[in-house]
Amino acid sequence: MDKKNNSVDFPNPTMISVNGIELEIFEAGKQNKGKPIVLCHGFPENAFSWRFQVPKLVQAGYHIIIPNQRGYGKSSCPTEITEYDIEHLTGDLIALLDHYEYEKATFIGHDWGANIVWSLALLHPERVENIINLALPYQVRGEKPWIEWMEEIFGADNYFVHFNRQVGVADAILNENKFQFLNNLFRKNVPPAIPEPGMLMINLARAEQPLGEPIMSDNELAVYVSAFEISGFTGGINWYRNLDRNWHLLTDINPIIQHPTLMIYGEQDMIPKLENLKDFVPNVEIISLDCGHCIQQEKPEETNQAILKWLQQ
Repeated sequence: MDKKNNSVDFPNPTMISVNGIELEIFEAGKQNKGKPIVLCHGFPENAFSWRFQVPKLVQAGYHIIIPNQRGYGKSSCPTEITEYDIEHLTGDLIALLDHYEYEKATFIGHDWGANIVWSLALLHPERVENIINLALPYQVRGEKPWIEWMEEIFGADNYFVHFNRQVGVADAILNENKFQFLNNLFRKNVPPAIPEPGMLMINLARAEQPLGEPIMSDNELAVYVSAFEISGFTGGINWYRNLDRNWHLLTDINPIIQHPTLMIYGEQDMIPKLENLKDFVPNVEIISLDCGHCIQQEKPEETNQAILKWLQQ
């Protein structure tokens, strides 16, 4: 059996009150004033997506802090959409640092978690030591708000646009088809000839036959399903519903990130690389792994090696 399909130990959660909400935190390693790492998951994931990184990072002497971010698992799920903007989401991470009495930390993000780490470096640069982001490169703030721009380019059926314009529709469909949606989504080696449908997430939730090969074992997938049985999908989708609000919040922010940064791409990921990433993140090192979007789960050993090699430089 492939090693990554074996069961793995994962820290037990604790609930911590920060920034006016409760966060479900998974913590490993000894608290050490010099070596905190905060791992930030994407959509529709949770802290468990970092299960393969925790043992290696702890072995290397780091204090690992992994929140189920707001809207996920047992963490608070505010009802107001605006409570999922980058001010709130980065504020949660700053409050976590304050809770552990850390001045700054290394932040590692995947997918939407990477977006929040980029935003954290823009809004609170003094609290960020280093950045390691997977899959999602820096998102350049253009002349038009992001959803408005996407609607013009990709149309109303693009899932980013649909989440914003048809509030509640996708939420209900994903909630009704939790296992099927997650089982269809977390796949690798999906045939490249299959065109990307517009309402991608809804189509995945309704598809009766998954494509490609599973990324996770049944037991691992069950962890995801049980987490979304608790939270539902609305909280995570609300992150998308703040993209235009986030665009406005960044109006007067310096767009250049000076922190030492490692950007890890998946060569088979449908998210495009940012060819001029160094223009916005001048101190970035860029590597690619032969995998799809779920980099740290598809290629755990290679991901761990890349992270530790870069951190030890």
